[in-house]
Amino acid sequence: MATCPECDAEIEVDEFDVDKGDLISCPDCGSNLEVTSTSPIELEVSDEEDDDEDEEEDEAAGDDDDFEDEDIDDLDEDDESEKEDWDE
Repeated sequence: MATCPECDAEIEVDEFDVDKGDLISCPDCGSNLEVTSTSPIELEVSDEEDDDEDEEEDEAAGDDDDFEDEDIDDLDEDDESEKEDWDE
């Protein structure tokens, strides 16, 4: 058993199922927690999960500049021309 540092709730965590650095969520308050020790299990509030959520929001908003829709269309056209070459 571990204790949430935010709300003091008892969290059932099997020390064999987690590793140091793993992220878990408190079922009572929803806080993102990082496993800082496995024997005994110790947890600290983590900001890492918030950073991942921000990145996901950026990607969902279309801030990913690696590929443009036009680039994907160009790839599709290239695939079709290659298929035609194989058919000949």
